[in-house]
Formats: sequence, structure tokens, C-alpha cells
Amino acid sequence: MTRGSATRGRGTRPGRGAQAVEGSKGEVPEAGMEPGERKRLPSAAASEGEQREHKLKRGIPQDLLSSPKLDKYKIARQLTDKAVKEKKIFSIYGHYPVIRATLRRKGWVEKKFHFLPKPVAKVEGDGEGVAENRCSEGKENQEEALENTDDIHDVMSRLVKNEMPYFLWTLKRGIVDYHSLSCDQMLNHYGKTAAFTTKIGLCVNMRTLPWYVQADPDSFFPRCYGLCTESDKQEFLDDFRRTVASSILRWVVSQQNGNKSKRKSKEEEAGDSDPSSKKVPESTGSRLMGLSGQLVDAACKVCEAYLGRLEHKDIDLSEDAAEDLTEDEWKDLIQQYYSLVGGNAFISNSRNHFSQCQALLNKITAVNPQTEIDGLRNIWIIKPAAKSRGRDIMCMNHVEEILELVAADHLPAKDKWVVQKYIETPLLIYDTKFDIRQWFLVTDWNPLTIWFYKESYLRFSTRRFSLDNLDSAVHLCNSSIQKHLKNDEGRSPLLPCHNTWTSTRFQEYLQKRGRGAVWSSVIYPSMKRAVTNTMRVAQGRVEPRKNSFELYGADFILGRDFKPWLIEINSSPTMHASTPVTAQLCAQVQEDTIKVVVDRRVDRNCDIGNFELLWRQPAVELPPFQGSDLFVEGVGTRKAKRQMPPISTFDSASSLSDIQPLKERCPSALPGLAPAPPCTALQPDLRMKDEKVLACTLPLPLNRPAGRSAKVNCDLSEPGSRMELPTCHLQHLGHTAPNTGLTKVESDKRWDPNLLKVHPLRSVLPSMKTVEGAQCLPPRPSA
Repeated sequence: MTRGSATRGRGTRPGRGAQAVEGSKGEVPEAGMEPGERKRLPSAAASEGEQREHKLKRGIPQDLLSSPKLDKYKIARQLTDKAVKEKKIFSIYGHYPVIRATLRRKGWVEKKFHFLPKPVAKVEGDGEGVAENRCSEGKENQEEALENTDDIHDVMSRLVKNEMPYFLWTLKRGIVDYHSLSCDQMLNHYGKTAAFTTKIGLCVNMRTLPWYVQADPDSFFPRCYGLCTESDKQEFLDDFRRTVASSILRWVVSQQNGNKSKRKSKEEEAGDSDPSSKKVPESTGSRLMGLSGQLVDAACKVCEAYLGRLEHKDIDLSEDAAEDLTEDEWKDLIQQYYSLVGGNAFISNSRNHFSQCQALLNKITAVNPQTEIDGLRNIWIIKPAAKSRGRDIMCMNHVEEILELVAADHLPAKDKWVVQKYIETPLLIYDTKFDIRQWFLVTDWNPLTIWFYKESYLRFSTRRFSLDNLDSAVHLCNSSIQKHLKNDEGRSPLLPCHNTWTSTRFQEYLQKRGRGAVWSSVIYPSMKRAVTNTMRVAQGRVEPRKNSFELYGADFILGRDFKPWLIEINSSPTMHASTPVTAQLCAQVQEDTIKVVVDRRVDRNCDIGNFELLWRQPAVELPPFQGSDLFVEGVGTRKAKRQMPPISTFDSASSLSDIQPLKERCPSALPGLAPAPPCTALQPDLRMKDEKVLACTLPLPLNRPAGRSAKVNCDLSEPGSRMELPTCHLQHLGHTAPNTGLTKVESDKRWDPNLLKVHPLRSVLPSMKTVEGAQCLPPRPSA
């Protein structure tokens, strides 16, 4: 019930009738009271003490009640100031009256959405509660426009309109800007949860479970295939064919076991009658088509090949030899199978194959934990990849129809279909199928922290269970589907008319049938393991955010052996109070969620209701990310070079004539020398004995440590002194017997001090190039 509708009749305006409590003079609505939960205030005839006690129960402090004439605006101001100081401002988008009332009782003040947020694009992965909330939200908005604006909660909401909310509860994550929230703002959603909240995400990620957990997904999740690519379709086709073969074997075994049961019953009824009358014929009439034993032989061949592949016996076989049957043989086998399970045919002398079929089924059961749920009909459930609430879900048992449906639907890859093996042997209550809605809460993803709710509820179908009718009303227990249907007349009257049970009521049902321990020993712990394994495999794909949390609803179906099978996980599970059971449990789980995410932040030992800590792993430290700031530290090594002997036949003045002018030093680099105009470079001819001219280019100086270089011995203390350079032997690589000596050239010109402005020559000439570009290396001196 929304605002104002509890203190007056729905649609009744203030002043219209004697029940308009807010219009009564002198009566003040209490802070912390949810309009949808209000009770009528005590009448004027009630004692003042009773009124005071009533207000104290609703959360108004004693000090605010000291003055009977205290204005409600003053009360609103005091409560608002306290909430702002304690950062207790919240906002809710959607119809969540229980969340609103619970937070108000704890002293929180609501900052209302005074505007409608921008429309969010429709996403097929919306949680199942979105549709119900949208419907309720529209009614709530209409009624809020009619309510009394002088309500104390409205006054408090206007006082915090400029404050930042520290608690956000929305229908889904897209309502608010997820990444713009501050670190101390709480949100009831995580990002990128499609890895387990969509059917295609759950289907794909379950295949990687063995890489994260030592568990087999086939032990709790019915095998599933996405029909997005040709390879996925081929995998499904292979599985369908293998199931056809094993179903034929199962038909032979069940037929023989059924005949034994019927024979035993007949014997008990007939007593001492003629033994010939005890025989039960394998066929019930001549209209049935008899199938040869070759059908069983082909099925056995397929099952033996399947077991051989599991044992890797097909490694050394060619691709053609590894194939069980040809395409034509498969088509013929499948058509005969359709006739067999449809009741239009039978296998002659099936008892002759009983032992072989039973032995193969035992081997398959030992390696395939889903053999029990396969049944005889080979029924598969076809689901849209990213839809919820049971929309467009169908049950089919003909592979041709399934592939035609997928091929005819031209949808993007993300919207393709998902096909999952239908559980043909579910646990029934009074011949009616049901599923279990189990809540769990995730408060952190690193470390992964999961809270499991102790209470759950069962949802019954409105029809009696039958595999002959593949209508969704029989096989889907979603509330969004069953609420539009009426209960079948042939259904057991022991079932509730509202089609829901609490888990406590289910345990009582099991106790009466002598299976009371099954819930605590099989069902409940298996559901906890399934949830834990699923969350661990999806942990690396969810966008973790501190200060966020999310409540999920997992759906399970029990097999005949009471083993729970996970069907799907819903984000934003419905909290609509559609039945007396959901009205109680949905309100309770919302209140307990607030206890875990709000109260426990202050007091770790506080009451957390029916939640229990299911899983908390050690924190995983993420490696630091340096980006491009990578570097290598080390010490470079270099091979030492021997010192070269001095060149006695090389004149410094003549050698400088062929050197290209280099950068001059600043005059201040050599103190004590007067600056002078630059000298003109001398150009004497350097000739080899064979008249070949070689151009000698000296390299630029290398910045090497001074201790490792051989300096030129030069004494420039007197004018005209000469600089002695090391000996340099040039070798022409193009001649077999090159001349190695240079003509001695002497100059009578005095040495100009200005030549010191040229870069100093290094004593080591690492390499010199000839005119032809050949590289000349100084020869090693003789020892």
C-alpha cells in the first residue's frame, strides 16, 4: 500500500469522510512511520499516555514528545538535522514500501525522486521483479500526487532535497549513474552480472567451472547449449542423438521392469489361476508397428562409442571411423525412436536385449550424473538467451523443430536461443510440479562474501504434471505465468489455492512421509553448494564495487531423488506480495537485508534475521599496475681495448688539413689563452706511394670515462710546439698488397694556438672509412 492509502480508503481525498485521520486537528503523523503500514491513530477519547506510548513505538524520541504543542515542522527539522549529521539519507526508485518503512524506523530520511529519471533502454536481462515494480510504481506515483503534502515525511524529504543520499535502492542498476557514485554511497546492484543472471551467461560460464572449483557442473546444472554459432548447434545435435540412443536402451529396460511389476500384480490377484493367463504381451494391439532388434543394436553401438570417447579410445581412430552412424542412419533411427516413445511402435523380443542394455546404462550412469533426469522423451526446454519471467519459453522433443525455430529467428547473437535439457523426472507433490525460490545476498566480490537465506518458498503449477502435454502452464512454475491461469479442476485439493508453500510447510510434508531428514541432509546443503560454485566461477566477470550489495533469487527443481538442480538466477527478484506466503517472506527478507547491509556496518554482532554467512574467501591482493613505467636495472659490460702505440710519422698540422671543421669551443673553455681569429686550415697533399689518394675522416669524440681513454701527449707551454698523435695505419681493402705507410709531410709553419679551438682528438681511432666506403680498422700491435 502506498502513501496515504493506509490512513484513509484508497482514492479517498482528505476531508471526504470521518476516516481522514490526517485532516483531524491536533493529530500529527509520526516520524519513521511508513504510510503503507500506518494504523489509525488513537481517538481523541484515548488517554494521553496511550498516545505517547503509540508514538514511541513508531520511532519518535521521548524528548520530542515533552511538549504537546510542539510543531510538526520543528520535529521534522530536528529529525532531519540528526539524519544529515549521521549520513542517513536514502532514495528509493520503485515500489518498495518495506524498505522505506524499515529505513525510516532506523532514523533514515528519504530524499524523493521529484522528477522521473530519463527512460532507460529496455534490456532483456531485466530481473523478474522489474515488471511488477513498474506496475506498482505507476499506481504509487498516481497516489502520491493525491496525498497530503503536509505529511511529516514530505516535510523531511523537502528539507534534504539538496543533500546527497547515502543509500540507494533501485529497480536495476541503470537507473542511476553507477560510476559517478562516491565511495560512501550504497547501491543495491553490481555491474556486469550477466555472467550468471542471464541464461546465456550461466550456460557459457558453467563450462569453465572445473577451472575454478573442483566440482562437476553436470552434477547440479542441467546441460545447456547456446545456439548462437554452428559449432554450438552441432554440440547440441550430438547430445540429442546420444540421448536418443540411451533413451532406447532405457525403454527396453523399463519395458521389462514394467512387465515384471505387472506380472507380479497379476499373480497376486489371480492366486492359483492358470499360469498361462499370467503372461503379459509386449504389444497391446495389432495396430502398433513392430521394430526390429537392429534398432537396439544401433543404439548400443552409439552408447559404446560414447563410453569409448570418454575413455579416449578414439584418439588413434580416423574421423570417419570414429563416427557412430551415417546421416541417413541417424535420420532413420530418430524417426523410429519418435514412433517408439510416442506409443505407436514396439520392439519385438526386447527381453533378449535386456541384459546388454542394463549393463550399458549402468556404465553411462557411472560417468554421467544427469542420466536420471533424461527420461524417455528427450524433452528440451528452449529459452531466449537474455529474457526472464518465463517469456517465450517452450518445451520441445523433436530436434527438427528446434533447429527450424532457431534458423527462422534472425536475431543478434546476444538474443539467440538457449536450449537446456528438461528434467523429465521431477519430484511431484500430489502429482503437481513445483520449484523452489531461494534467496541469497552478495555483499562483496573481493573477498567474495555470500549470505544464504534460511527460508524459501515453493511455487506450484496450476496443472497436473504430464509429459504428454508440453504446454508451458504444466512445466513452468514462474509466478508471472501461473498468475494468469486458473487451477485445474483435476488438481489435488490438498494443494493451496494460491500455489505457494513455505519451506517450513514443505519440511512438514516430508516429515509426514518419513523423509524429514532429507531437507537438512540433501536439499539445503546441495542448494548452498550450487550457489557457492556459481558465484565463484562468475567472480572474475562481475564489476566489483565496495559499498554495493545485491539480493538474488535462485530457482531450483528437485529430482525424484530429492537432488536440487539449479535452473537460473534472477537479479531484482520479485518482492510483490501476491500470496500470503510471499507477503510474509518477501517483507521478511527485505528487512533482514537491511540488517545485514546497514546495521552490521555499525555492529558486527547485530541481529541479521534469517541470513547466515555462506561463503567468505580470503581477500585476493591485486598486482600493482605500473603502466608504461617499466625499466630495466643493471650494469653494462664492455670488452677493454688495448692502448695503441704512438704514430711517429704522422704530422699534426698536415693531418688537420683534411678534417672537416668541427664545433669550436668557447674561448672561456681554456683560460689563459687570448682569443684570436680562426686560422685557415692547411691543405697539403697526402699521397700514397702508388699515387692513390685516401680520404681520412676522423669520428666525433665519444663520451667515455676519462680513465679509459688514451690522451694525446701534447705540451703547449711554448709557441710552435707540436702535438704528437698516435700512429694510424691505413689499409686499402681493394688491393692484395696495399701500401701501409703514409708519406711524411712536414710543415715549416708555426703552430697557431687558435687551433686549440678545434675539438681535441682522441687517441683511439675506432674506425676510418676510405673513399669507396670500406671500413678500415687499426691493426693490432705486435706483442
